[in-house]
Amino acid sequence: MGTTGTTILVIDDNPVNLKLASEVLLADGFTVIGAEDAEQALRLLETLMPDLVLTDIALPRMDGLALTRWLKADPRYSHLPVVALTASAMKGDEARVLEAGCDAYIAKPIDTRTLSAQIMRLIRVRPATT
Repeated sequence: MGTTGTTILVIDDNPVNLKLASEVLLADGFTVIGAEDAEQALRLLETLMPDLVLTDIALPRMDGLALTRWLKADPRYSHLPVVALTASAMKGDEARVLEAGCDAYIAKPIDTRTLSAQIMRLIRVRPATT
């Protein structure tokens, strides 16, 4: 389903969740780079430009929403689609996630049957960058 050369940066401090999301995306043909926290993700972004960022919201130190705000405020990364992952699917969470600049919201546990299709839709609707 994914396309060769489509890179997803997956950020999750839970090794099981990071592995699950990565394996699903890898199986569907995406290139996946994993990070266990926002700081590691920011270091990776110094040398990597993924097609999409998939981030857990509840990260230690800098949470996923703070990371999203930082990315959207930086012209180098503001075009990147950011998808929030959260186990806390409470009323108002989606609005809070979108307000922070995330392009979409996926509740955990992730649906392994639809994750790649959701990612592909977001990559396809992304405006072309030059």
